[in-house]
Amino acid sequence: MLSAEQNDLITRTGPGTPAGKLMRCYWQPAALIDELSGNRPVKPVRLLGENLVAFRDGQGRYGLMERGCPHRGTDLAFGRLERSGLRCSFHGWLFDVTGQCLETPAEPEGSRMCANIRQKAYPVVERSGILFAYLGGGDPPALPHFDCFAAPHTHTFAFKGLIECNWLQSVEVGVDPAHTSFLHRFFHDEEPGTGYGKLFRDKSIDSDMPMTRIMREFPRPRIEVEPTEFGMRLITLRRISDANTHVRVTNLVFPNAFTIPMSSEMTITQWHVPIDDTRHYWYAIFTSFGAPVDKDEMRRQRLALYELPDYIPRKNKSNDYGFDPNEQEHETYTGMGTDINVHDQWACESMGPIQDRTREHLGHSDKAITAYRRILRGAIEAASNGGKPLMVLDAGAAAKITGPAAIDGIGPSADWQGYWRKTDAARREASGWAAGA
Repeated sequence: MLSAEQNDLITRTGPGTPAGKLMRCYWQPAALIDELSGNRPVKPVRLLGENLVAFRDGQGRYGLMERGCPHRGTDLAFGRLERSGLRCSFHGWLFDVTGQCLETPAEPEGSRMCANIRQKAYPVVERSGILFAYLGGGDPPALPHFDCFAAPHTHTFAFKGLIECNWLQSVEVGVDPAHTSFLHRFFHDEEPGTGYGKLFRDKSIDSDMPMTRIMREFPRPRIEVEPTEFGMRLITLRRISDANTHVRVTNLVFPNAFTIPMSSEMTITQWHVPIDDTRHYWYAIFTSFGAPVDKDEMRRQRLALYELPDYIPRKNKSNDYGFDPNEQEHETYTGMGTDINVHDQWACESMGPIQDRTREHLGHSDKAITAYRRILRGAIEAASNGGKPLMVLDAGAAAKITGPAAIDGIGPSADWQGYWRKTDAARREASGWAAGA
């Protein structure tokens, strides 16, 4: 367990906080590109406790800047979108994507007041359907050459969802391999072919055994934690027999993301991004190594579960996450349906807005959480002291960080390390686009 001071240190990310300084060392998802489409691509954004507005101007350039107009504080999210930028509806001040004020039209003719006005604005880049923002100082770091960024547009799909609690709770669920045998347990198996776009609904690679059965029947995994240049690799081993072991390779991508296998063809890279200290969004890029992603089907599935424009889950704490005691007895471990995002949402939100870690009792199966917290505290200290935390990369270092491998299969118990590496290499070679990890 942690002290209250230690818990505050690693959870609070607003301006001026130690963890907030660390999180601002990295590119963070700020919006889906889908949110900046249509006739009026302007979107209010709250990110790391800051009130911002994202927009796409008439030239197709993306911008992200402070939401309150520097003139008298009115809301730029209601501004007029123009070719050159975003114009405040109060007095017509016009700002480009860099935050530079271009016009102050109510001032006397010939006034150069606008030349001295610059709204706080942040660099943004679009990658695989997500607009990433850099809220730190100095030059932004380079993005690693991960699969989710390297894949062709046809082979990725991006989505997001709201979770009403602190961001760290969700990251720690993502590095907890043991919970899947319980929280995501299904009492009956379904045909793997019917599970497109759904986690834990495919069969394991090199086996006809459904993932639902593996998670259900082998609840005491052996967990290996390996430090990597991007954070850490988790290898979860469920021994099926003396000859065969289920091998699941997942990854913590520092500071607030993870990459996991979704199916035999697809992986998920997911960030948990603070809105403020008690709410966050998950942003995910689904990456296919096989056929192009069926984006229409992926979007249809998820829009049935989330309510726009704020991507609020339709099942949430206001309706008890759809809890059905009859289902809990006969169908699923939670009684909350078959969407594992709902399961994770309940687990995270039920801990409270910010989990009180002074009351927890971690066990051996929580070894990855303990390892992650050590890395996180070390990085917060490095950022606070002017050092260079893990994964703050220059272009040369970023080009060398590829993958990461995310595998779910059944291989030989005697050589599970060799098995997952060979499986990953074969999938990359077959894809035609993926670099070696």
